[in-house]
Amino acid sequence: MESRQLDILRAIVEEYVSTEEPVGSKAISERHGLGISPATIRNEMSVLEEAGLITQPHTSAGRIPTDKGYRLFVDKIATVKPLSKPERRAIETFLEGANDLDDIVMRTVRLLAQVTKQVAVVQYPSLTKSRVRHIELLLLTPTRLMMVLITNTGRVEQRVLELPYELNETSLGDLRQRLNGAVVGKSMSDVAPQLEGILAAFGRNERTSTALIISNLIEMAIEKPEEKVVLAGTANLARSSGESSVEIHGVLEALEEQVVLLRLLSDAGDTMRVRIGEEQKESGLKRTSLVTMGYGVEGNPLGGLGIIGPTRMDYSSSMSAVNAVARYVGRFLTDSQS
Repeated sequence: MESRQLDILRAIVEEYVSTEEPVGSKAISERHGLGISPATIRNEMSVLEEAGLITQPHTSAGRIPTDKGYRLFVDKIATVKPLSKPERRAIETFLEGANDLDDIVMRTVRLLAQVTKQVAVVQYPSLTKSRVRHIELLLLTPTRLMMVLITNTGRVEQRVLELPYELNETSLGDLRQRLNGAVVGKSMSDVAPQLEGILAAFGRNERTSTALIISNLIEMAIEKPEEKVVLAGTANLARSSGESSVEIHGVLEALEEQVVLLRLLSDAGDTMRVRIGEEQKESGLKRTSLVTMGYGVEGNPLGGLGIIGPTRMDYSSSMSAVNAVARYVGRFLTDSQS
């Protein structure tokens, strides 16, 4: 494709994102300084239309980009816009005062929705990709115990166990020390091998209760509990005046399902991914676009985040915001929660 045709496609995308109206050759000629006449622009628009990159929604109307046109725009000619000073300042300071992981995640999803003016989705750090930070054992009664597992990313998992035999505070303190000594700093997948031999340090009755505690700890480490996803900014869908209430309702229905949200972020990695229109796997989201990226350790993201909006979204700004937030959240979690 000639560079002139790419320039015209860029102009059509930018105009349509800005005005939400079909774009004509006169508007491109007057506003984008391409140095070519409206007649030449019309000829090139015909080539773009034949290639399936733009379409004419109504007779005598201008053109709008197709999903294929947006894909070419994103892959070849979209440039990441620099964030404004207020946006940079917001991203730099949004975690200040965060008290725990829940607070971090909620601040992140609200910020992403606010900066992009789209629906934002953030996945909690995956438990299976985390490391053990601390294990706490709390006796509620002599035979009832609460076990708390805290990871380096701030996730907290807990279980209440009914013990077959009583454990006194001395034995409990010894067990707590041995468990932490064996697994703190280890990845969740490496917890089980580190616990071998701990039972031998306890008497018969205590050993039975200790075995129950250890087996539950192993289950917490190796099982894959339902991951958590939060979203914000669903009201931003109402800004899409080109979408009917039926279409918006379909998108909202899809976003209500946690399993759908998890699938949206399932392949979020170190590089940004953009799914446009028909590329979306969920039927209710075929008229939307998704921009996602993983956050956390390079090469092994702890979780993913992204935005969902109309195919007519400002891809350059949205991609820039998703990238900046993902990298900042990743640094915050790995630096301050380690």
